[in-house]
Amino acid sequence: MTMTNRHNRKSDCFILLTIEEMVPQNHLVRKLEKGIDFRFIYPKVEHLYSKVGKPSIDPVVLFKLLILNIVDGNNSMRKTCERAQTDMSYRWFLGVDAYESIPNYSTWSQNYIRRYSDSNIFNEIFDEILSQAIKRRFVDVTTVFGDGTHQKANANKKKNHKEEVEIVAKKYEEDLLREINEDRECIGLKPVETTVKKEYVNDEETGEVKEVTKTKTVTVSNTDPECGLFHKGEKQKCFAYAHQTFCDKNGFVLTVKTAPGNLHDSVVFFDAYRELNEKFAGLIQNVSLDSAYKIAPICREIAMNGQKAFMPYTRQKGKKGYIKKYEFVYDGENDIYICPNEKTLYFTTINKEGYRIYKCEPNDCEGCPFKEQCTKSKVKIITRHIWEDFIDEVNELRYTEEWKEIYPLRKQSIERVFADCKEKFGMRFTRLIGLKKNQHLALMSFACHNLKRMSLWGWKSP
Repeated sequence: MTMTNRHNRKSDCFILLTIEEMVPQNHLVRKLEKGIDFRFIYPKVEHLYSKVGKPSIDPVVLFKLLILNIVDGNNSMRKTCERAQTDMSYRWFLGVDAYESIPNYSTWSQNYIRRYSDSNIFNEIFDEILSQAIKRRFVDVTTVFGDGTHQKANANKKKNHKEEVEIVAKKYEEDLLREINEDRECIGLKPVETTVKKEYVNDEETGEVKEVTKTKTVTVSNTDPECGLFHKGEKQKCFAYAHQTFCDKNGFVLTVKTAPGNLHDSVVFFDAYRELNEKFAGLIQNVSLDSAYKIAPICREIAMNGQKAFMPYTRQKGKKGYIKKYEFVYDGENDIYICPNEKTLYFTTINKEGYRIYKCEPNDCEGCPFKEQCTKSKVKIITRHIWEDFIDEVNELRYTEEWKEIYPLRKQSIERVFADCKEKFGMRFTRLIGLKKNQHLALMSFACHNLKRMSLWGWKSP
């Protein structure tokens, strides 16, 4: 047989096919279109449009363009619009025929600036897709899995400056302060006004003593001041945004909260967790988190909602070569600690940060065989947070069969969600600048994740 050479041959012919016939029956866009009726968008954005004037671009077409942009991981609306010009599957999904022009990429930007940026439409789209998944019984909120992920910001880490910012009170400070003062009152101490240490200075003009607001120095990006400098372990230092996310065991995202990347996961946790409980009040029984969330305020917050917290066991750290705190036995009934030499440490006072202080008798440490491995001071001191009982309750759960069944599911639920969104939906980095824009993008990204999962499941088993 001779070799065929079609290099210079240009095929030009009439194709008597409709767009419907050109899109394969098992194409992803068919599954997405069948997954949900996108007409729910019209009543949600109707108040953002004028009743008179020239007809606008169909809002469903605009949001479908955004969905295609995210599902294909383009990270560029320009590329999505260019592909829609020639891709018949895109045109079929958008409902645009072969002779119509695709909206320009700047059309989405201008509509976002003028209409959608200050609206609640992104939350409403996310909630509508999630509610459809719940109606189809794809979602089970009996156990939820929470974690945080970081998305690299559109900012050069070398272009930054230092700023002094005020230290914001924590979400649980009022409850902590009330319980601290109750304990201090019982032992005859004066109540404290705040758990944050105060500083005072003399006014040079009046000579009066004034309270100074507690501040800290942070690194701020010149390009995007609302992101935060993220640095953890061996990961490269960069400006980033943090997304605190909860999902169910089937991988459907239930809520997401975006924050600057320099905030710890445990700080962002409270807003997302309280929003989650507002959505699914009384339905959540278990919450599974990793060791970064194993602090007393979070364990207390979960217990106060009548839920169980499933977290890994972590031993308390201490100085190398010294006896660790977990080697001291705590007797909850008598509120005492017993040291390895069987001596008793009694509760003496509680400090302003909420830590109860336990001390042994001075004579007990004299001649103790463990003295050099225990403490360098004359008296051994142990501190215990006022809410540490909640951590002990979480630690006890690790011996149950329920913990062995639930906690390992994290790797195939929340960790799988982050892996899919980063690999397929372009969530490794963002091209947008500003906290609000990235919150909207996160909502749409996880909404697309839910939509795709719901569509694939519904396609296999209608």
